[in-house]
Amino acid sequence: MEWAGVKKQSDPLLVSVILLILGIGLVTLYSASYAYAQRAFNDSNYFIRRQLMFVIPGLLLFIIASRINLELIRKFIKPLVLGTLFLCILPLIPGIGIEKNGASRWINLGQFSFQPSELAKIVLPLYLAHMFDKKQENLYESSKTTLPLTIMVFAFFLVVYLQNNFSTASFLFINAMAIFFLAGVRFRYFITLALVSAPFVIIMILTKEHRLSRLINFIRPEWDPLGAGYQVRASIITIMSGGFWGKGIGQGQRKIASVPEIQSDFIFSSFAEELGFIGVTLFFVLIAFLMVRSYRIALRGDTVFVRLLLFGIATMLISQIILNVAVVAGVVPATGVPLPFFSAGGSSLAMMLGAAGLLVNGSRRIVKMEASNV
Repeated sequence: MEWAGVKKQSDPLLVSVILLILGIGLVTLYSASYAYAQRAFNDSNYFIRRQLMFVIPGLLLFIIASRINLELIRKFIKPLVLGTLFLCILPLIPGIGIEKNGASRWINLGQFSFQPSELAKIVLPLYLAHMFDKKQENLYESSKTTLPLTIMVFAFFLVVYLQNNFSTASFLFINAMAIFFLAGVRFRYFITLALVSAPFVIIMILTKEHRLSRLINFIRPEWDPLGAGYQVRASIITIMSGGFWGKGIGQGQRKIASVPEIQSDFIFSSFAEELGFIGVTLFFVLIAFLMVRSYRIALRGDTVFVRLLLFGIATMLISQIILNVAVVAGVVPATGVPLPFFSAGGSSLAMMLGAAGLLVNGSRRIVKMEASNV
């Protein structure tokens, strides 16, 4: 029996790992957030309850994305990409957008909010994979292929940047360029783009005090250890305090007050404190498995569209995990990129489950393709 043209068989190990990471993420979020939630909202379950409200729609999105016929999505790709771009503009409109910590990244939905840039992380790879597949014969004609697609990528970058969300805007752009590269765009395109973009990137960093201070503090950690560098410094100390075995789930102490808003982008430090080197090793084993399995599925895609889409989704998911952990460990300058499946934020959780569903969809296509060849 089939649903939307795709057989029900899929990669059980991939599905199991995704659900295991989700479960670990939810336990970590509760452990990391209950003390702060009690202090800030007089409700220790505040963050985990809000997160759980997005688990069911997120899992529903996961199931739909894993079973839908990808060719069906292509028929609606233009309204989907334009609709997503429009949603990314809405946070900039007073009364609709919600401003937090100087950034307007969310749409007001009453008791909840939605972050459209999280949807863009999926829709932009979908659009680029569709267009590169469609324009394979004109790949080296910049006026017909690379120029229009570059303009669309810059449109997404600009609206997300205007939300005062430089990190996510840059993340969208870099992952888009990975798809350009995988599609076979000539190397000189990237050289030209880098030369043209570099002055603007420098201006964007220098014109915002918090971006410049983060960069300076990364280069010279002793510059402002109690200001711009405090969160990263506290995070590193928290990670180191976990030792080999960790302090045990729920037993971490530094999460209580040492790392500001630890339930968000710096949640990995709480995980490392409570589960130690053993837990961190397990985490990376799971992520390595997810990465290898995802890219293996992408390599075996039956069309250019499927291969580029799955490569783009896998790269988006894995690079976000690696980037977040690198920030928390002080390896790269601080950014605002959350840890998928772990950080508090319903928009991110739902969209990352949708992205994971597309990877499972790829495994279903392989099963179907191999069955038809028997």
